[in-house]
Amino acid sequence: MKWTDSLDIAIELAEAHPEIDPRTIRFTDLHNWVMELPDFDDDPNHSGEKILEAIQMAWIDEVS
Repeated sequence: MKWTDSLDIAIELAEAHPEIDPRTIRFTDLHNWVMELPDFDDDPNHSGEKILEAIQMAWIDEVS
């Protein structure tokens, strides 16, 4: 997965962290959790606020 795969990342994050409310996460934690996903393979420096927001919104949609 790459940073642009926000829906796939959101699904994996929801499965990996079911106890987390994605509306309350910090972007630093979100970045770290994405980097820890086993299928994630992208440059850590290629993320930004817009990408992290897209992942967060997809995660919120996934668990709502």
